[in-house]
Amino acid sequence: MTDNNDELYCIGCGAKIQTLDKALPGYTPKAALEKRSDEKDLYCQRCFRLRNYNETADVSLTDDDFLALLNQLGQTDALIVNVVDIFDFSGSIIPGLHRFVGDNPILLVGNKEDLLPRSLRRPKLRDWLRQSANKVGLRPIDVCLTSASKGHQIDHLLEMIDKYREGRDVYVVGVTNVGKSTLINQIIKRQTGISDLITTSRFPGTTLDRIEIPFGDDHFLIDTPGIIHQNQMAHYLSPKELKLAAPQKEIKPKVYQLNAGQTLFMGALARFDYVSGPKQGVVVYLDNNLMIHRTKTEKADAFYTKHAGELLNPPTKEELKTFPKLVRFEFKTTEKSDLVFSGLGWVSVKAGSVVAGWAPEGVGVVLRKAMI
Repeated sequence: MTDNNDELYCIGCGAKIQTLDKALPGYTPKAALEKRSDEKDLYCQRCFRLRNYNETADVSLTDDDFLALLNQLGQTDALIVNVVDIFDFSGSIIPGLHRFVGDNPILLVGNKEDLLPRSLRRPKLRDWLRQSANKVGLRPIDVCLTSASKGHQIDHLLEMIDKYREGRDVYVVGVTNVGKSTLINQIIKRQTGISDLITTSRFPGTTLDRIEIPFGDDHFLIDTPGIIHQNQMAHYLSPKELKLAAPQKEIKPKVYQLNAGQTLFMGALARFDYVSGPKQGVVVYLDNNLMIHRTKTEKADAFYTKHAGELLNPPTKEELKTFPKLVRFEFKTTEKSDLVFSGLGWVSVKAGSVVAGWAPEGVGVVLRKAMI
């Protein structure tokens, strides 16, 4: 709602105009609303950016809205392009997607591949991504690696889409924070030319639940809103904190020689305990600027209480007041494995180790077969 409850609607997407929540449909800054000259030209911020700057923005839906959208996919004859964050696969997979898409093929797109070490062979990475998808029930027809922010492999992705769509519509789906909007922006630029302006007449599908990009054969690439995956670290951090925690460039792995009974703190965001096993070098894959501190596990609780928000940061002392408490998850490895902190990174350990991961309450911590 707007603050004065005016019944105003965006002419681009039909959403009711509101000035309170940027993440919800129809958001318009109050200052822009006050400056409007004609209600006939009233666009929400999302449609204004789409129209003038070739920019799309995520609009998050409720779980019920998103489930309704997924149910529609199974009733169409289309290619489904599922975008995941390859740096945070477990935190960016859509639960049960394979049950919703019916017989439609899925093209799996692993975005943010530029964050992973270049020494990791890309064919091996594609195989890892396919195997990880298979474990959660997805059987992708193919796998593509991209970096939307860098513009890597966008043309190759478009070639794959053209190959597999076979004259059908294409639906792009993904949770928030996987870079789906950046990817769509790259596609729009290639489809329309950077100098062209996107208008609602050329893109008649800029409705609340989709943006339609024409292929030129009466079929469309349809961008759907992202669903919020609550176990991602990003939902618990401010934009400033997120810049310090979420990798922005290629990860430089760090090796720590640990004995059983030692702990690594990742700022005040998370904690890794080496509970038992022989001395080993664990490999840490986190943002290059995030400070890591080592201490004895028996002293770790007191160390956190004393230093969280200062020596251990982010978050800051002030931000810690609303930051969830850290919750412990313990695992035993039977093969070389990664202990993953959703949206933050992972620690690679050898077989035969007992380890524990601590993360903010609500953030996922999982053990997987080692990626590297």
